[in-house]
Amino acid sequence: MVLVAVLALLLAPLAGTAAAADRPSVQLSKSQAGTGGSITVSGSGWRQRTLLMILICGQAVPSRGVPGGTNSCANADGRAVTTDAKGGFSRKLPVSEPPVPCPCVVHVATVTGAKAEADAVFQVAGHAVEPLPADTSGGRLSVLTDTALNGSSGLLTWFGAPPARTLVFTVGNVGTSDVRNPVFQVGTAHGVFAPQWDEQQWRGTIRPGGRARIELPVELSAGAHGDYTVSLKYGGKVLAEQPWGVGRPWGVTLFWILVCLVVPAALFRIGMAVVDRVRPRPAGGVRHRGVRLPELALRLPGFKPSTAAHAATPTATSTLPWFTPDADPGTAGGRLSAPHDDSPTSPATPPSPPAPTSPATPTREGST
Repeated sequence: MVLVAVLALLLAPLAGTAAAADRPSVQLSKSQAGTGGSITVSGSGWRQRTLLMILICGQAVPSRGVPGGTNSCANADGRAVTTDAKGGFSRKLPVSEPPVPCPCVVHVATVTGAKAEADAVFQVAGHAVEPLPADTSGGRLSVLTDTALNGSSGLLTWFGAPPARTLVFTVGNVGTSDVRNPVFQVGTAHGVFAPQWDEQQWRGTIRPGGRARIELPVELSAGAHGDYTVSLKYGGKVLAEQPWGVGRPWGVTLFWILVCLVVPAALFRIGMAVVDRVRPRPAGGVRHRGVRLPELALRLPGFKPSTAAHAATPTATSTLPWFTPDADPGTAGGRLSAPHDDSPTSPATPPSPPAPTSPATPTREGST
């Protein structure tokens, strides 16, 4: 029994060291610096080839994390770093004042992949220091299952309507008191931009050790497309993130293509109509569109025009050079074409010779 106790005492520090080595950690070259200076931030125990974000945040301590999220951090002066093959990194960080008072920390968190974060205490020289607000809530919620986005896009979304989904997840109360009507924050981020948070309240009570299925609506702006990330925050901590790929609204593209084709065609037709109206008329008189009924009636077979119709129809004056006014075929009822041979292809018939005449018989003067 004494030997077992001695071995336990010897192996306990080693086990604690191995467990600490597995967790991400952050070390600072200085624990305090003023605005305008810089510190070196290094870490170990992170995933290999992982992109990290380094920020100075206010109103935070390592035991509680960053309750205000990145809104309480100096985001403009943050830095990004990628871990090496052993999960370590080292990066110089400029010192700047966060938008909220200290106590402050240097906050390191993963940007992509599984969520991991670590904090180190840091003091910004000359920055205001205020005590942290008391945590009066005895209930704490934790996400027990993976989040999911339920729903699908309809025809209106294909034409640019706002895409909408329902964020579904299950939470459990790991605290010591009831959680009544919890208020969640749902954020949507496009690409690498910061999420836009929207507060949504769930009606109900979650008792200690109990669980509840939560459904919260999520909606993007009209015409949104691309890769989005839906984040869930409660009590200042991000509980889960869910990727969302939104398709392009091709109906909007089709609409603009049709506009580019129809509008020029309509303008062309309007322009041609205006030109047809304003162009000068011929000198002979007024233009007439369509077919005149008297002319059409005269050309119909079997139609006998009346005397009034003959009187109303003007008599065309012949202008053909081979007709005289008296021999005009239009008035005499003859043919309306120029005279020609009935058989132009037949050879011409030679004229017959004249009949021979007998010579005159001379008469004698005085004879009978």
